[in-house]
Amino acid sequence: MAQRSAEELAKKQRDISIAEFFEKNRHLLGFDNPRRSLLTAIKEGVDNALDACEEARILPELNIEVIQLGETRFRLIMEDNGPGIVRAQLPKIFAKLLYGSKFHKLAQSRGQQGIGISAAVLYGQLTTGKPASITSKTDKNSPAHHVKLKINTTTNKPDVSDDKEVAWDEKEHGTRIEIDLEGSYTKGRQSVDEYIKETAIVNPHATIIYTNPEAEQLIFPRATNELPPEAKEIKPHPYGVELGRFIKMLETTTTKTLQQFLTTEFVRVGVGTAKEICRNASLLPNTKPKKFTREMAEQLLKGVKLTKIISPPTDCISPITAELLESGLRKEINAEFYCSTTRPPAVYRGNPFIIEAALAYGGEQEGDKTVRVMRFANRVPLLYQQGACAITNSIQNTAWRSYGLQQSKNSIPSGPCTIVVHMSSVWVPFTSESKEALAHYPEIIREIKRALQECGRKLASFVNKKRRIKDEGKKRSYIEKFIPHVAEALQELIGFDEINSKKIEDDLCEILEHTRGELEEIKVDNPEYDAELANIGKEPRDNKKEERDEVKEEKMEETKEKSAPEKKIEENPEDKKEDKQKTLI
Repeated sequence: MAQRSAEELAKKQRDISIAEFFEKNRHLLGFDNPRRSLLTAIKEGVDNALDACEEARILPELNIEVIQLGETRFRLIMEDNGPGIVRAQLPKIFAKLLYGSKFHKLAQSRGQQGIGISAAVLYGQLTTGKPASITSKTDKNSPAHHVKLKINTTTNKPDVSDDKEVAWDEKEHGTRIEIDLEGSYTKGRQSVDEYIKETAIVNPHATIIYTNPEAEQLIFPRATNELPPEAKEIKPHPYGVELGRFIKMLETTTTKTLQQFLTTEFVRVGVGTAKEICRNASLLPNTKPKKFTREMAEQLLKGVKLTKIISPPTDCISPITAELLESGLRKEINAEFYCSTTRPPAVYRGNPFIIEAALAYGGEQEGDKTVRVMRFANRVPLLYQQGACAITNSIQNTAWRSYGLQQSKNSIPSGPCTIVVHMSSVWVPFTSESKEALAHYPEIIREIKRALQECGRKLASFVNKKRRIKDEGKKRSYIEKFIPHVAEALQELIGFDEINSKKIEDDLCEILEHTRGELEEIKVDNPEYDAELANIGKEPRDNKKEERDEVKEEKMEETKEKSAPEKKIEENPEDKKEDKQKTLI
């Protein structure tokens, strides 16, 4: 067998476009099965629309329509009232992977990587061969721009097949996108309906009009006219910068001295802190950054680690707030008890983040199943990869038995309960590009556990109170059973009439109430609960199937009874002896 030379093998090597890579590995972006693909495409469009509206300080109004064209073919139409997109940027935003404004920006946003919406366009062209249609308008006095485009996967550049100005009189500004793709529409916990509902719950400032493939229109009106506080952009924190990035920043900086570099390029570093870093690193403050070697950069990094630096500011984060999180939970779950908490800001790898948690217990929830877990990151619902998420890991490693729930070792607890966890950060550490699960950073897991423990302590107080009331009710019922008998006995001993006997019975009941106090009643009293909202996304109940299952179970029971061997009653030898004696007599 002839050997091949290195030169021959080298001829086969070539660059790989990022679009080509994701064309073959679309599962990394969340397009791994038809049901999830439909949800992911809508999710990316909604994320972009909400981010654009909030950046422009416009109250969002989203119109989402899913039209079924065939058994597995759908058309997504997503329209918003955002600021619109200028003509020159339209092809790049929708048909170029890794292009966007948020990757280099340290401020809270839903999008992060510059992949999402262009990945939806790529999936659409892969499964249907059709281009995406984009219409955008930036001003009421200007016409709208309309383009049809695909992604050239070899070059990762847009291929525009249609480009024209169109009239869009009903909109002052906004963007509309249409994508044909393959998918599957079903209801359930991981459905498009559930995603839209949860998005509306954690974004109460948005109005969302959603029409599903069954032509059912669902309107989620905004609950508040106040936009979330604007998340401000910050510079990187020294604790979150690794050696390679330090070297790159030193090479590209325009500052003249090391002290100036530290105070200009980083947050929370003043003149005093910069001098302390230089002292701990054994470097002169007036050293020129351009003359830094790798060894000097490593010294600088060690100096940073030895210096106590204030945590980064938190005005770059916009949490939901405990009150709004609990309010959203009250609309979704009809329970007996609710609680919520917002943790103080914390830091992982120099990135500030805030954890919020809420909990609903009892009421109409099923007590024989595992608790329902609702996960959110930067106001976006996370419906897939629950087992791989740091939130799930934190729930599993919390001692829920202490708080009144059943739990096996290292598992999700069981009981009539719903747990909600939300993470806000300038950079959410997702485990993959599909953005469905949080990475297991110790700092994040620790904060989630502390938030859960705060809610757990409140839950334990309620569960113990409920148990005490139940025990007290049992004791009272025992005493109340004997009150008529006591009154009857007194009547016989003293000899008074029926009227006085009834009066004594009433007096004894009054004494019982006075000595043991009024018995508190715990019941479901939630005026905020919205039954229609709660049913959105749930799988329809199949009554006929349930009847068939019941009949099947009854037949199985009858078969078991018929096939079961008759138990022979063993006779006692003493009984046999007695029978013989009787016969002889």
